[in-house]
Amino acid sequence: MTKVYQAFDTLRKHKAVLHDSVELGSGIQLAAWSNKNDTVTQESPDHHTLSLYVADGYECYHKTRGGWRNGGGPDRFCIMPKNSMSSWDVRDDLSFVHLYCSDEHLRHLVEQTWDRSPAAIQMEERTFEEDPQITLLYRHFLLSSQWQENSNQLMLSSAANLLMAHLVKNYTHLQWALPTVRGGLAPHILNRVKDYIHAHLAQPLMLPELALLAGLSEFHFARMFKQSMGMAPHQYVMNARLIRAEQLLKTTGMEITAIALECGFSSTSHFSNRFKSVRGMTPTALRSGIIV
Repeated sequence: MTKVYQAFDTLRKHKAVLHDSVELGSGIQLAAWSNKNDTVTQESPDHHTLSLYVADGYECYHKTRGGWRNGGGPDRFCIMPKNSMSSWDVRDDLSFVHLYCSDEHLRHLVEQTWDRSPAAIQMEERTFEEDPQITLLYRHFLLSSQWQENSNQLMLSSAANLLMAHLVKNYTHLQWALPTVRGGLAPHILNRVKDYIHAHLAQPLMLPELALLAGLSEFHFARMFKQSMGMAPHQYVMNARLIRAEQLLKTTGMEITAIALECGFSSTSHFSNRFKSVRGMTPTALRSGIIV
């Protein structure tokens, strides 16, 4: 059953406009919003929210004990922890992305990544802050791809995992350094993961399912896979999809739309654009010189 995030539901009841949304499994959801001339109060949500300002936001005010205070703008972020209450007055244009994370997922991430189980995890409340690492992750990964495109799901889930690990390390009372990962995956585990990937290229693969195959946390799996293969899991999967597509273009008469779906792309246009960016030509151009 899909989890309903209270902060998401609250915005739907106000003037905020939802532009896109995607569930990434394991208790994480992304939502892209815009808002203007609206006052919103988030009351004691049962989850954590990371708000990333994409554009504008200079006239977004947060209610404090000393009155309303602004400080928003592109690349500013806010953290609204579980059970916190916050009020916002959006007086002009604001475009932002929300990352919702259940407390259950946060605890699971901490236990799996650090192999420790803290009595509690207290996320710090932050307002209108700046963090170059957060900006890099959400600008480079979350905003650079189409969320509804199946072939992007692994990249999105990987980026969300990195964001949450960064929040735990820097914005909770734990302040635990990220563990050092040495060595790659054992050959039999690596082969198991690779076989699974190649057998499921048509599906929107996610980081949690690949990590589960390896019996590792998402954090450790991603780093050990890269150590073994020289590339991140989402890069390997995209490369495998393009290799498979090229094989089908050269050896079959399948329609390009069918090939796109077979290789995990939701649309022919996205498949064609990605193929051209890597191979230097469109699927149609490649095929025209091979199949008459």
